[in-house]
Amino acid sequence: MTTTTAPRSRLDTARQVADAVLFEGYVLYPYRASAAKNRLRWQFGVLVPPAWGPAHEEHSLQQTQILMEPKGGATLAVELRFLHAQRRTVQQALDGGGFTDVAELHLDDRVLVPWDEGAEERIELTVKTAELAGAGTVLPFRRPAREESEPVLGPDGRCLGRLVRRTEEIEGVLRLHTTEVDGPYRVVRLTAVVENTSPWTPRPGTADRDAALPRSLVAAHLLLGLDAGSFLSMTDPPEWAKGAVAGCVNRHTWPVLAGAPGSADVVLSSPIILEDHPAIAPESAGAMYDSTEIDEILALRTSALTDQEKREARGTDARAAAVIELADSMPPEVLERLHGAVRGLREITGPDPSLDLVELADLPGPGEVLSGGGVFKPDTPWWDPARADPADPVRDRIPVDGVSVGAGSRVLLRPGLRRTDAQDLFLQGRAARVEAVLHDVDGGVHLAVTVEGDPGADIRREQGRYLYFQPDEVTPLEDE
Repeated sequence: MTTTTAPRSRLDTARQVADAVLFEGYVLYPYRASAAKNRLRWQFGVLVPPAWGPAHEEHSLQQTQILMEPKGGATLAVELRFLHAQRRTVQQALDGGGFTDVAELHLDDRVLVPWDEGAEERIELTVKTAELAGAGTVLPFRRPAREESEPVLGPDGRCLGRLVRRTEEIEGVLRLHTTEVDGPYRVVRLTAVVENTSPWTPRPGTADRDAALPRSLVAAHLLLGLDAGSFLSMTDPPEWAKGAVAGCVNRHTWPVLAGAPGSADVVLSSPIILEDHPAIAPESAGAMYDSTEIDEILALRTSALTDQEKREARGTDARAAAVIELADSMPPEVLERLHGAVRGLREITGPDPSLDLVELADLPGPGEVLSGGGVFKPDTPWWDPARADPADPVRDRIPVDGVSVGAGSRVLLRPGLRRTDAQDLFLQGRAARVEAVLHDVDGGVHLAVTVEGDPGADIRREQGRYLYFQPDEVTPLEDE
């Protein structure tokens, strides 16, 4: 292991990615408060008050465990970051003086509406790693309730109204400690727990998440930096450390090495699963707060909004207004740069890993599965004009392990490691029900499924929002 220098400023390298985590899903295209998908917000890393969480299947704490090799008198820099939701109401000025709440306040360039904004909060701690042994250290923190108002002025300077922002009190605690790990090298397991300790309790008989959110830690995540020593990767540890890494327990968060590739002195523990050394694409021209989408698509769609839609977006949130300005002012050469970039090419490999390339004649034929992550293709494509019957996702069936599988069939999920979404791996071994058999234009077959025991399965069926697996990623089960 190598020793590197990681002062607090080194965290700046990882902060750009951390900002993307902090504001992921903050406001979604079309960036208007009236949009349905912007009415259910704050989905990632939300630590709710303890009195709210258990009854509503939400969490009040997250735990990070990762191995580290501190050198000498190493110092650990810790930064807890989260959003503090503040409720913004809109008031119109009355002719006789005073203000009254309104649903909308129309200005020349924007329409102001009530909205929950997110104020960034930061809890910082620097501690010698030697002081974390045993009981470690505990850092309580508190953010008081407050109320602020901002006047809304017209072009002539006349007061047209005001924005009133109310923030509720939140309390929490950050706990850190280390334990020695048996092995050939001196390694310690760092445990970092972030917990919402708010004493707030909901009124009896109410189940309003909006009341809990202003008292929650939203998009909570940790940045950790060593000034001497290194962390071990949780996804690619050295052989001698794999057992110890497997013994780490991470709850509602996942730590990855951050900073420049090759470095190991900074960790980002995020509620969104990332790979080691995540980075913002260099082509990205600015934050669009919808990181699951593509910047080019968002920029094109945003610039195509009507003038009235843009007025609503500008009045929704200052960050939404910045997205509108970014899309409207983006030069053609910058937009062209967003069109796409190839950062690496993976050669086609066959069953024998010693072969660099597979001859075309060696590739599987119809009805076979490409070894190591191809797409299952049936003997006859669904668009073959020789077929007498058209494609029918509800009635179509496909043989899987000699069993005919179609809508209504029960299957066991076995996501493929080389081609699956990381979230699908959490469904390994879960039973699911096939909702439809789908064929794509390339002849591939996909099974649309809902997971058994999922309380949102009925909603998924109504909206047609299924999970998709290929036939070689499932095992047929007997129908109940």
